[in-house]
Amino acid sequence: MRARLALYASGITCELREVVLRDKPDEMLEISPKATVPVLHLQDGKVIDESRDIMIWVLEQNDPKDWSKHVEQMKELVKINDFEFKQHLDKYKYSSRNPELSKEQHRENGDFFLNLLNEKLKQHKFLAGNDQTIIDLSVFPFIRQFAFVDKDYFDSLPYPYLQKWLEWHLECDLFKSIMTKYPKWIPGQETVLFAD
Repeated sequence: MRARLALYASGITCELREVVLRDKPDEMLEISPKATVPVLHLQDGKVIDESRDIMIWVLEQNDPKDWSKHVEQMKELVKINDFEFKQHLDKYKYSSRNPELSKEQHRENGDFFLNLLNEKLKQHKFLAGNDQTIIDLSVFPFIRQFAFVDKDYFDSLPYPYLQKWLEWHLECDLFKSIMTKYPKWIPGQETVLFAD
């Protein structure tokens, strides 16, 4: 989702191939044996298969909102998000597969990141000031996932700034614009352009 957010915000059009993870096409596995999404296959043959790296590539191509100045700060937050918080998020979402702790304990293990973001948002509407930036887009999809495991619980947490930030993102035009449902890609189908 964050790769799509960055592409759309920067006005970069690309061919979109919707992948069903339980039925990955051979064409995807050939260019990215890692077999995860997203995968960006550039015209020069280069493959970028980490969403955070796609976001950085996007800003190098087109940066109409002058977000490049936030890349280092984004990298710092993404490091915490991707390598610490996401582990707890996945175990919380799929607690039945992770019985070493209860669902509630997995949920509580992710609390440090929610608190960190709420503290940052006390000062400004967004993570880098009064305007949405690439930093917000880099973590929003994960906070959305966490919140919707149990939205009533999330709404009851003592994090009003984070809750307000999440609601703003859920209602913003950028998010709504990337949430179009696409059919599963099959070889030979008509090209689907994203962010066109």
